[in-house]
Amino acid sequence: MKKVLLAAVFLTGFGFSFAQESKAKSVDPNEDKNLMMWYHKDFATSKVYGVNTENAYKYLESKGLKPKTVVVGVLDSGVQVDHPGLVKNMWSNPNEIPGNGKDDDGNGYIDDIHGWNFIGGKNGDIDIDNMEVTRVVAKYKPLFEGDDSAKNKANQAKMPEDFAMYMKAKDLFTKKSVESQQNFRTYSMINELIPNMVKLLAGKPVTAENIAAIKKPTDQKDAVALEVLSQVSQSPDFKGKSSAEFEERMKKDMKEAIDHFAPAAKQYDLSYDPRKEIVGDNYDDYSEKNYGNNHYEGPDAEHGTHVAGIIAGLPQGKEIQHGIASRVAKIMTVRAVPDGDERDKDVANAIRYAVDNGAKILNMSFGKPVSPGKNVVWDAFKYAEDKGVLLVKAAGNENEDVAEHLAYPTNYKNVNDEKPFVNNVIVVGASTNDNNALRASFSNFNKKMVDVFAPGERIYSTVKGSKYEYLDGTSMASPVVSGAAAVLLAYMPNLKPDQIIESLKKSSNPSSANGFTDFSAAGGVIDVKKAAEYAYNNFYNGSKAPGVKVIKKASKAVRK
Repeated sequence: MKKVLLAAVFLTGFGFSFAQESKAKSVDPNEDKNLMMWYHKDFATSKVYGVNTENAYKYLESKGLKPKTVVVGVLDSGVQVDHPGLVKNMWSNPNEIPGNGKDDDGNGYIDDIHGWNFIGGKNGDIDIDNMEVTRVVAKYKPLFEGDDSAKNKANQAKMPEDFAMYMKAKDLFTKKSVESQQNFRTYSMINELIPNMVKLLAGKPVTAENIAAIKKPTDQKDAVALEVLSQVSQSPDFKGKSSAEFEERMKKDMKEAIDHFAPAAKQYDLSYDPRKEIVGDNYDDYSEKNYGNNHYEGPDAEHGTHVAGIIAGLPQGKEIQHGIASRVAKIMTVRAVPDGDERDKDVANAIRYAVDNGAKILNMSFGKPVSPGKNVVWDAFKYAEDKGVLLVKAAGNENEDVAEHLAYPTNYKNVNDEKPFVNNVIVVGASTNDNNALRASFSNFNKKMVDVFAPGERIYSTVKGSKYEYLDGTSMASPVVSGAAAVLLAYMPNLKPDQIIESLKKSSNPSSANGFTDFSAAGGVIDVKKAAEYAYNNFYNGSKAPGVKVIKKASKAVRK
């Protein structure tokens, strides 16, 4: 969830697949405008589980409602604030004078015009950081598995919760570090075999018939290349491609895969720690808030820029892409997610910064399996709840039940709790445009702990370099919901976070195909127009259209 997992091929014969964000099974965006914007579609007329964006605006405007701008905080890897599709919808701090090197508004952050970066400092910006399991193992191994067995046992007895977290982290650290190394070697090997595959194609297109006609090679590398080629040819990304197109796409995909797995050498290195030198804070001091810089983009803003575009991207040039809340939202960027796992201190401070500077919705497309500072983050959740701010969180991309495999930060302190400890968090799974496989294969799920699903596969949006691309993930589904919430709040500013959540859940378009009902509390995919109707009829306390009686309690409004 943290970083975009970029390779697009599924080579199941080699024992791996992608369960995080990936380049979607691509259709040339210049050739398929329909695919670009599928997630905006109206299910009632198209039978595609889009979120009915345009009809939501029409409905709200038909009631005579006038929108107010809603600031949405994107807590992520950074955002290209001058992207042509975003620049007009970036939040600007009205109380800060750009570039004067002063903290004009007295909030503790100098020149925070479009937001803040909590993973940078005077010495630059963090790019690659550890996974949280690495940090936990590095910190607690000397305490629980040091040279003195008596002290180990005493510490284990004295700190049972920390010891349990350590054992979980140790298990994941061992497994994931090996997996990452294996994947890096595998993709590197496949990359080296691309010339062999091209040679075997002999200028012919990628078809099952042409590959079946290739004589079994005697050379070992050619034999492996043929096996890979046979598997790749089954993917719609490669079927029918010319030999030249195949070569270009394979090189691109393999580079992206290698670039993704290469940082694992640092992410799982117990001695690697860029924090002190770059950020310069006392990381163990959770009360410390005034650190970082205003480098909004950071070293790699692809993920955050994509998220921002889904929420509030504007059409520009020949691009038709637009975010769900493009007419009503402004993006505040708060950088807190490196290439690795986000740190709890930064997440907590990012939430508080965004809340204190006027964001009413925060998008959080990140997560991790252990959280040593979870109480600090939970305090920030409560702070946001007290300030009436909605938190939208991606469910995660491991194809797991989140009650069995937690993805922190969570809104349940214990999985057995009947209700979350705060009422301002909505957790989002990823859906597809295939009604027979509506839950994206990577999406996490749970009937209680995941609230809704939203489009999260083949999502076209802004990326760094002033470009546009398709990405997959619950990281893409979460900003769809953030945008939907912004639309509701813009036209009905009195709505509270729990009312927005109820409106989205109760109005979702249901599906019972392949058990989809049981994957979330809503049992369906959000519909912004239906959510607008629900919120207007149940919660709106402003001027109302004739013939509508508004009763404040949920689900009691009636039309007469």
